[in-house]
Amino acid sequence: MKSNNKRKSNNKRLAEIFGTHAVHAALQNPSRKHEKLFISHHQRKILGKGIEKLVSDINELHNKEMFKMFGNESTHQGIVLRTSKLQQPSLQEFINDTYKNETDVVVMLDQVTDPNNIGSIMRSCSLFNSKSIIVSNDNAPDVTATMAKAASGALESVNYISVVNLSRAMIQFKKNNYWIYGFDSNKNNNQNINLDLPKKCVLVFGSEGKGLRNLIKKECDTLVSIPMQTHEKYSIDSLNVSNACSIALYEHFKNNIK
Repeated sequence: MKSNNKRKSNNKRLAEIFGTHAVHAALQNPSRKHEKLFISHHQRKILGKGIEKLVSDINELHNKEMFKMFGNESTHQGIVLRTSKLQQPSLQEFINDTYKNETDVVVMLDQVTDPNNIGSIMRSCSLFNSKSIIVSNDNAPDVTATMAKAASGALESVNYISVVNLSRAMIQFKKNNYWIYGFDSNKNNNQNINLDLPKKCVLVFGSEGKGLRNLIKKECDTLVSIPMQTHEKYSIDSLNVSNACSIALYEHFKNNIK
């Protein structure tokens, strides 16, 4: 079946999501309004007839048509959903919602710009009971299809909150009983192998190249490093930021499982 649909939508309220897990999760989210689903014959068989209850406009395309509209199948996996963007809460709205919670862990990213890394962090947040990622307006990407695919469905359950100033956001968190833990590779930092994180905390990570900026470090209650065996011969001396974040989130999760 041929389609005359153009890939790009002029409606800024709409987003395109691709990848099997990301699209399946988005289809299940009642907060979204789905406009159109583009799907290959192979994916159509996998989804079955029930998909028509979730999105009314389904465009079943041949592989050549999918390639012409959306590029290589390795990117979109034969499925692309055009749907409404998710409304993200403001920082104050999030703090108001979690004020009475005894336990909460938030991830803050200082100049982490790779959407694949952020998507992977989002996935870890979803699995380890962290409901929000905080980023800076000027030093972080908007939600993209690449980020959504890397998140593998976690975009539907994890807030992606953008703020004007990370330092002020950290102060706001501290005023609301959160402890701020900055993760930095400096060997002089606390490297306790049993990372004892408080029940309510913000975990702050910097970019892999530069780490945390000094103005961000100054607002941290504690600077810590994840203990590791470095390999100086091959210049392997740090973790990918998404891996480091997963370790820290797990440490908080295992001590607060109910």
